[in-house]
Amino acid sequence: MSTLQDKYASVISAAQSAGVSNLQVSEQDGILYVSGSTTSSAAKDAVWNALGAIDSTYSASDINVDVQVAGLAAGASLKVATESSNLNLRQEPSTEAAVVGKAAKGASVTLVEQSSDEWWKVKNSDGVEGYAYARYLEA
Repeated sequence: MSTLQDKYASVISAAQSAGVSNLQVSEQDGILYVSGSTTSSAAKDAVWNALGAIDSTYSASDINVDVQVAGLAAGASLKVATESSNLNLRQEPSTEAAVVGKAAKGASVTLVEQSSDEWWKVKNSDGVEGYAYARYLEA
C-alpha cells in the first residue's frame, strides 16, 4: 500500500462502507485517484466528510475524489446544504472564479449538469446559472 493510500485510508474506507460501486483507487504522478458511483448523495457526502476530517479546506493537491451520484439528471432539484452561509454560484468551476449568484442554505436549485465531482452547474430560483461546490448540494 502506498503512502498516499495510507494517508487517505479513511477516505477509501468511507467509500467502501458507504457502498460506492465501481470503486477504483489508483495513484499516478503523486496523486491518489478515488472514483466510483453511488445512487445516494449521502454516500457521496460520507466520502467528502472523511476527506474533510483530514483536509478541512478541501485544498489537498495529492487526492482527486470523483464519486458521481447516478440517476441525477439535468433538471433534478437539489437542496443547498451549507452549514450556515449562502452557497456561491461561480462563473467557472473554481474558487478563484467570479461569483455570479447565490443560493440560500436550505434553498432548492436545479441541476444543469454534474460538470465534475467537485463542481456542479446549477440554476438558482432567480434563474442564474453558475458552478457550485457539489459538497454543499443534496439530492
